[in-house]
Amino acid sequence: MNILHDIIFWTDHLILFYFIGLNSIYLLLLALSIPEIMLRFKEINSEDIVDLLKSESIPPISIIAPCYNEELSIQESVYSMLHLSYPNLEIIVVNDGSTDRSLENLIFRYKLRKIPPATSAFLNSSEIKNYYRSDFYPNLLVVDKVNGGKADALNAGINVCSSPFFMAVDSDTIIERDALRRMIRPVLTEPNTIASGGTIRIVNNCKVESGRVTEVNYPKNILAMIQVVEYLRAFLFGRLGWNHLGGNLVISGAFGLFNKEAVINVGGYLTDTVGEDMELTVRLHRFYREQKKEYHIAFIPDPVAWTEVPESIAVLGHQRERWHRGLIDTLQRHRKMLLNRKYGVVGFLSFPFMYFGEMLSPLVEIFGYVGMAAGIYFRTIDWKFAIMFFAVAWGLSLILTIYTILLEEFTFRRYSKLSDFFRMMFAAIAENFGYRQIMVFYRLTGFISIIRKNKSWGKMKRKGFAGEEKEVS
Repeated sequence: MNILHDIIFWTDHLILFYFIGLNSIYLLLLALSIPEIMLRFKEINSEDIVDLLKSESIPPISIIAPCYNEELSIQESVYSMLHLSYPNLEIIVVNDGSTDRSLENLIFRYKLRKIPPATSAFLNSSEIKNYYRSDFYPNLLVVDKVNGGKADALNAGINVCSSPFFMAVDSDTIIERDALRRMIRPVLTEPNTIASGGTIRIVNNCKVESGRVTEVNYPKNILAMIQVVEYLRAFLFGRLGWNHLGGNLVISGAFGLFNKEAVINVGGYLTDTVGEDMELTVRLHRFYREQKKEYHIAFIPDPVAWTEVPESIAVLGHQRERWHRGLIDTLQRHRKMLLNRKYGVVGFLSFPFMYFGEMLSPLVEIFGYVGMAAGIYFRTIDWKFAIMFFAVAWGLSLILTIYTILLEEFTFRRYSKLSDFFRMMFAAIAENFGYRQIMVFYRLTGFISIIRKNKSWGKMKRKGFAGEEKEVS
């Protein structure tokens, strides 16, 4: 019995030390996000940069949008991309073997016609069936290929990309009109920029017309409400802080700009992982550190893209399981970087944070619940201490979320109604009671999927911008 008491005692104390270490990093990121966002606002308002971004000589960009069964939203998304405020813009839609009317809708809407194949096979991809060019929009290219998955479709898009920079987006994403001019800013101001990411916001319940978000509304669905504060916390707090340290490990697959040559140099997107966006970012860090080449990977908060999020527990859970599976896979592939001084701040700070603070966090949280319960039962810890511990843990999480909400209110303030502010505050509180624990469960299943070597994406129901619900993979 003494051995059991000792195990419970030390387990509880290890969890306590883990909690202190993790929240110390959170507080550091919080502190760093303030000067970072001040710097970005100063940069946004710089007359020299504003004039430069208005210039027609800024680098060409190709948008690559993989499409699989997106008939509900693909036309609006493409329309949105075609009308972005950016010169020398190419739109590449890669139809990845859709089984619905995605391709037919594009052919009809944009008067597509077949063109001869013209591609340089820098990267491997599944068989290309046809290429289409629009009679209305000569900068719109549609590639129809055999299904190979999102990463495979992105590689096919890179092969036909004619620009030095490409933006990887989800085909159901709506990009704000001036987002590309904002996204290219690090390329113009920071030497050796090889990638930059912007902010993803949630389009659920917003009014969309002609490929534009014309009215921003806070979601009514409780799950979407909570995801708003999650996304704000991830982008305005987490990535801003890591950006200040030069340790961002994720450029979102829904909205990321990359140097084409850099991506080709590292072999493009991996097709045997579901976390291809993070894996590519980590591989770029690793490659340039190992080659001892100067490089810069940036996050800037003001370019915005809007995307639909799940509104049911089952669909959201499968999404989070897939995300966590991708996280585990990426960190295991590149575990050589963990606490390796060769990789600088990435190896010594951001990679360990992702490894111990993100990947292992659902395991630690479950052990925390079980350990505290066992400690109370066997009287190795006081029940009052256990209650206080969880109150402090959730309280700190709540403080960080409230800070993020206030940062949003004092900077971008996309949700302008007073009622929206109170809804965000409600969501910040509500996520700790049920939602967080359910997401921990689904993230835990990511470990099981890794053991079973499950590489599937699963299915997700989308309403589309017209409000009609459809299940897609």
